[in-house]
Amino acid sequence: MATAAVTPAPPRPELAPAWHTLLLVVVMLFLSFAGSKPTHPVETRYGHVAQYALQIVSEWVFLLYVWWGLRLRKRSLRELIGGKWDSFEAVLLDVAIAAGFWVVALVVLGGLAYVLRQTGPRGLEQIRRAIEFLAPQTGIQLAVFFGLALTAGFCEEVIFRGYFQQQFAAWTNAAGGIIVSGLLFGAAHGYQGWKQMVRIAVFGMMFGIMAHFRKSLRPGMIAHAWQDGLAGTVLYLAYRLKLFK
Repeated sequence: MATAAVTPAPPRPELAPAWHTLLLVVVMLFLSFAGSKPTHPVETRYGHVAQYALQIVSEWVFLLYVWWGLRLRKRSLRELIGGKWDSFEAVLLDVAIAAGFWVVALVVLGGLAYVLRQTGPRGLEQIRRAIEFLAPQTGIQLAVFFGLALTAGFCEEVIFRGYFQQQFAAWTNAAGGIIVSGLLFGAAHGYQGWKQMVRIAVFGMMFGIMAHFRKSLRPGMIAHAWQDGLAGTVLYLAYRLKLFK
């Protein structure tokens, strides 16, 4: 009895030339390594506002580079982001997904912090030393930090969960895209130390899983911007309460 031939699924088209992706990876890893040094000259010389502004500009430059790579393959950012808000209910659904994701992420990352011994006094002190230079100290600095949070929520989700994840998925498979883009996300935060990089990598993979199943970056953008904005607020309050030396 003859059986019908099974047609293999067509390969995923890559988003940009390989050299375009690899160059972006090299630049990001270099900047992360350079930022892992204990001194932060931009912050100490020019102040927090200039530091945040520089980060905002760099995020958009990276996004512009991604857009150029997409154009080389006749792809678009809209296609990369996915999803569609054609009603208020659609917006609320993505907000609800983002909120649920954020709660689950808190539990997972909290458990990972315990495993990495970041929950005791010594671990918390290490985290404090790694991130205190980012703390907004005035209302103006906090406002600019919110701009940075919104920028990171949009740009980093497009770059990591959109461009990197889909590009590496095209070269391997969906799981490979999620894992590699998550590892790159963690590696891009060298200034926070290796333990934080591990947690951020896991966080990135969780964002990647949500983006894969939702077929949209929108809930991740909401959760990412909310997380960064909340972190900035906590850092600001910690500084005002003189919890930083």
